[in-house]
Amino acid sequence: YMDYVQKVAQKFPDVTFLHCSGFKTANNVGTYFGRMYQARYLSGIAAGKQTQSNTIGYVAAFPIPEVIRGINAFTLGAQSVNPDVKVKVVWSNTWYNPATEKDAAKSLLDAGADVIAMHQDTPAPMQAAEEKGKFAVSYNSDMRSFAPKAVLTGPVWNWGPYYVKTVKAVLDKSWKSEQYWGSMAENIVDLGPYGPMVAEDTKTLIAKKKDEISKGSWDVFTGPIKDQQGSVKVESGQKMSDKDMLEFNWFVQGVEGTIAK
Repeated sequence: YMDYVQKVAQKFPDVTFLHCSGFKTANNVGTYFGRMYQARYLSGIAAGKQTQSNTIGYVAAFPIPEVIRGINAFTLGAQSVNPDVKVKVVWSNTWYNPATEKDAAKSLLDAGADVIAMHQDTPAPMQAAEEKGKFAVSYNSDMRSFAPKAVLTGPVWNWGPYYVKTVKAVLDKSWKSEQYWGSMAENIVDLGPYGPMVAEDTKTLIAKKKDEISKGSWDVFTGPIKDQQGSVKVESGQKMSDKDMLEFNWFVQGVEGTIAK
C-alpha cells in the first residue's frame, strides 16, 4: 500500500499517515517496522535444537529483503547451536494462501525436513507439520492453538507500545515524520510462548541470547558471515549496517534455495 499512502497523504496534508514496513515518507507520512530478524534468530535456536534430520524447511513468501533477512537470521540462529543444519527454502509467492502454503510445507517435509518455518499469515504450514508428526516455528502471532503438537514457538509482533506512543505524539503535535525500526529492547518484537516439547536447556540458551540482543551487546548480523558460495560477506567483528540489512539480496551459507531476480 506504500504508493497509495503517498497519493492519499498528498490530498490530505492535515492528516498523519503511518505505513507499516515501507520506505517512502513525507511531511505527514511516517513508516514503522520492527527488527523481526532478532526474534527470527532466537526461533532458529529452537529449531536447530529440535531437528534430528538437520534439514529445516522454510516456506518463504516473496524474494524481497525483509523475507531474505528473516531466512538468514533464522538460519544463523539454528547454526549457532547446530552447525550441520541446512535450511531448504521454497517460495510460495503469497502472503495469504493456505492451500499453496500447505503444499509448499508438504514438499519440504517430503524432502526430509522435520521442522518447518515460514513467512506468511496463515498457520497452514504448521498444520502440515503436525499432520506428519513433525515440528514447526510460527510467525506473526502465537499459532500454537492451530497446531499444538507441532509449534515450538514463533516470532511475534507487539504493536501496542508503539501505537500508544505515536498517537500521543500526534495528539500533542510533537509527531515528526521518521522511519522507525524498533528493536527487541523496545518490545516491538519478541518470541512467542513455547510449546511443551521445547527443552529447558533450549529455553536457557534462547534467554541468554535474547538478553545480549536486548542489551545491545550483540546483534544477529555480526561477522564472520559467509554467503552460500562460502565468500565472506561480513568480516569478523564487523556488523551489517541498517542500509545493508534493508537491501539483503543474498543467502547465508547453509541455506538451500535461490532468489529470483
